[in-house]
Amino acid sequence: MDNTNGSGAPVPPPSGDNRYAAPTQPTQPGQSVPPAQHAQHSQQTYYQQPAYQAPSSQASSPAKKSSGPKTFLLAFAGAALACIIALSGFGIYNAMSDSGSSSDSGSSTIIGSSGNGGVDAADNDATLAEAVAQKALPSVVAIDVYTSQSAGGMYGYGMGSGSDSSSLTQSSLGSGVVLSEDGYIVTNYHVVEGGEAFKVTIEGEQYDAEVVGTDPSSDLAVIKADATGLTPIEIGDSSDLIIGEWVMTIGSPFGLEQSVATGIVSATSRSQIMNSQTDGSTMIYANLIQTDAAINPGNSGGALVDADGKLIGINTLITSYSGNYSGVGFAIPVNYAVNIAQQIIDGKTPTHAQLGVSLSTVNEQIAKRYGLAVNEGAYVANVSEGSGAAEAGIEVGDIITKFNGTTVTSADELMLQIRALNPGDKAEVEINRNGQNETLEVTLGSDESSQAATQQQSQQNPLSELFGGGNGSNSGNNGLSS
Repeated sequence: MDNTNGSGAPVPPPSGDNRYAAPTQPTQPGQSVPPAQHAQHSQQTYYQQPAYQAPSSQASSPAKKSSGPKTFLLAFAGAALACIIALSGFGIYNAMSDSGSSSDSGSSTIIGSSGNGGVDAADNDATLAEAVAQKALPSVVAIDVYTSQSAGGMYGYGMGSGSDSSSLTQSSLGSGVVLSEDGYIVTNYHVVEGGEAFKVTIEGEQYDAEVVGTDPSSDLAVIKADATGLTPIEIGDSSDLIIGEWVMTIGSPFGLEQSVATGIVSATSRSQIMNSQTDGSTMIYANLIQTDAAINPGNSGGALVDADGKLIGINTLITSYSGNYSGVGFAIPVNYAVNIAQQIIDGKTPTHAQLGVSLSTVNEQIAKRYGLAVNEGAYVANVSEGSGAAEAGIEVGDIITKFNGTTVTSADELMLQIRALNPGDKAEVEINRNGQNETLEVTLGSDESSQAATQQQSQQNPLSELFGGGNGSNSGNNGLSS
């Protein structure tokens, strides 16, 4: 992840400076992981079922000494009756226990655990980390991603279209979080991207899984394991996190399943825009949670939980010189992630807030070259008909200089600010039109109906079309639609 400034906006990286490049992680398909890093480890049992204990027998008062067949038969009958009562009680106890633990398979999918209790380490004389791990570990899974490769294809010697030499090989790995008892799991898009087959390991058991749906721009995906009776994680709230509060990361770093690490919330509202390393699609990370709890390759898609063992984020990115943990990791806030996951599970197209414009970055060089009235902002190259921007009166040629009171320095920054909101939210947009500033109120729309058009527009260069082409150094920021 690139560096960010104090407001959470990304600071453009110096040209050729690798320290700001996204680290190469084996969580992404196509990047092999050395066999030693894929070693499977035996799994500990993190919870225990309380064993049934029969009631202790009550001592009876001494009986008067007697003898003879009558006395013996009475004693034998009494003992037999006591055994029958005890066995009946045991059967009723088990029946009640089974009834209480069964789930309603006919109900709709419910995301998250129904529990609402916190973790109190003092209850079982465990440390906080032990208690949180015991609660959350059963809900975090390891994901193995498989792709097909033709024999010799790795070295450029394809076998030709007539041969049938393809085989599935493990190409990457990652982590995921169980959302429902019937197998829905949330993870990162870059974990499953390009995968053709998937296996998940849950509490030591391996299951086949398939992709339910993805949202590449949010770097989120939902897969479904062929399993039932899983332990869904308890969902927390990422809207009121406190800098410095205790957190734990859970996942499979370097293939080491069921690994935990502790730290704190280092910061909130970190944002970044990155391009996919395979298909070039834009991934927009808004309001990320920054933590110093260890996140390494293989942790992607895993859980960031709080001191109550509740999910507050999906581990996603790291900033590192080496590509490994260096104390700066980032997680997608759970409120945002679960909203996207729920839409996918419901069979809907994930939606995001949209202004309804195509944007290009304005900087001092561009402003001087084309005689613009301001030196920084986001140039409006196109306005979608019927969008919130059109209804508010935004026009082609306007330069957006502020959004909800925050200065806009680039198209990237404006896109991040918009993505942090929801469709239907209202926002104040300050524009500069022909040298005059004006503030407009815009109701943000949804990008559901315009995703195809957005993808097409993102391949164009609005400033080039407007100003006659050219391959300026800022062209990488052009063509953004929001």
